[in-house]
Amino acid sequence: MSAVARLAPVPDADPAPEALPQGRASLLRFITCGSVDDGKSTLIGRMLYEAGAVFDDQLDSLAKDSRKFGTQGEALDFALLVDGLSAEREQGITIDVAYRYFATARRTFIVADTPGHEQYTRNMATGASTADLAVILVDARKGLLPQTRRHSYIVSSLGVRDVIVAINKMDLVGFSKETFDAIEADYRAAVAGLGFSSITCIPLSARDGDNVVTLSARTPWYAGPPLLSVLEDAQPAGRSADEPGFLLPVQWINRPNLDFRGFAGTLASGTLIAGDAVTVLPSGRTTRIARVIGGDGDLTRAGAGQAITVTTVDEVDIARGDVLVGGHRELRPASQISARLIWTGGEPLEIGREYQLKLASAVVNARIVLLHDAVDIDTFATRADETLPMNGIGHATLKLDAPVVNVPYARNRDLGGFILIDKVSNETVAFGLVVRDLSGGTPLSAREKVRAAAQGWIGAPGSARRGEVLAGLSWRLASAAAFGIIVAIATGSPGWGLAAGAADISARTALRALHDGLWRRARERSLPADVAESGGGI
Repeated sequence: MSAVARLAPVPDADPAPEALPQGRASLLRFITCGSVDDGKSTLIGRMLYEAGAVFDDQLDSLAKDSRKFGTQGEALDFALLVDGLSAEREQGITIDVAYRYFATARRTFIVADTPGHEQYTRNMATGASTADLAVILVDARKGLLPQTRRHSYIVSSLGVRDVIVAINKMDLVGFSKETFDAIEADYRAAVAGLGFSSITCIPLSARDGDNVVTLSARTPWYAGPPLLSVLEDAQPAGRSADEPGFLLPVQWINRPNLDFRGFAGTLASGTLIAGDAVTVLPSGRTTRIARVIGGDGDLTRAGAGQAITVTTVDEVDIARGDVLVGGHRELRPASQISARLIWTGGEPLEIGREYQLKLASAVVNARIVLLHDAVDIDTFATRADETLPMNGIGHATLKLDAPVVNVPYARNRDLGGFILIDKVSNETVAFGLVVRDLSGGTPLSAREKVRAAAQGWIGAPGSARRGEVLAGLSWRLASAAAFGIIVAIATGSPGWGLAAGAADISARTALRALHDGLWRRARERSLPADVAESGGGI
């Protein structure tokens, strides 16, 4: 079998319309996600095979690998086309994100195959961050699982508004229409509040190819199109209309010789033209663009997603992490932001601890000063909480040690998404989605200040890393001793000092218990209106 689709490296941006064959739609980036063993890799492998995107030598290699690993008996194991790591092949699971490029006569695609295990949720979120559409797989035998709900919430948070629910392994339930209808009803009810624009449910068997590329005779009751046709016809809901002006995060200072100094980066928004006025943030200095340079030389203009180097008319101090802004006069750096966090660290979130924050090309130190609430993944409702475990999702306020330019994630992915890094282990502990910055004179409310102070003084659950009980006890004893010494010196009575130290320990313990009782029994409440609006209906 010869390939009818050319395999190629993943492009950085959508191909220009004039580069596409007549009648072919633009590039579609989509993700496959869901719980472990739902058949994500098998589905992509089968689709590549049916679309003619597998060469003869790859088929020969696939046949040998299928016999070697024996996961499908004598049949081809299409998951091996996608799972390339030796650990993935040995265990029959997906660990890392696998990107594949393929094309049909009507459209070009980049698909991200993501893992289903909870411990690899960070990899799934990485794949979803660039997707236009999500294919969420559900095992027909098991129905909705926690990971199905979690992945649905994450893709919704990351701005994906169109989903295809691939109800897989229908052959193992006798292609039962009743089973399919029940799962479809359950899913639509579960995600009703996530703000999806379209939900398409398809019964299929990825292993056998039923309803993947062509309709199956084994589902005469299904009147819809096969999966590939849905992907070819998909017109994902776009993000907010591009705002006037442009945003260019500076990634690198291009200085090949003494006569040239340029500022390189990928245009995050808008259109940039030589001669445009520009403001450098966070410094606030202004100048004009002298030249716009692409890979093949000078350009008259550049659009969003294009990697360029620019020079300025004036000698202005510009460094990596700065943002060149045109037409966004209201945009200003912020040292405090409100964000939704997807916690991926092995240790729980720690209130008051300093992490490293990376947003676009900027790197600053950040502290989580308040966790407003956490998401119950079974119901998507919010509840009062003060820590996030691994894979927990919540809304928090972060304070930065230096101002950074940011935009709500709903408006711009590049300047609205960030990661938090543990400064000791260098582990990425969280994905962050900016909801709003708090630079415009919107401080914490009095209630939030009291709660933040209580969390810092009493010690929020998990903020001492739970296992570090001795360290936490030592800190409390030292704090009580210091308080007692101060009282003893002030009163001249060692007895009063001892009593004050004991009272300090007793008061913290009592307040901790009262605090837990009040907040953990608080009724589930919704996110503030501005958070819900910026989060796309979540």
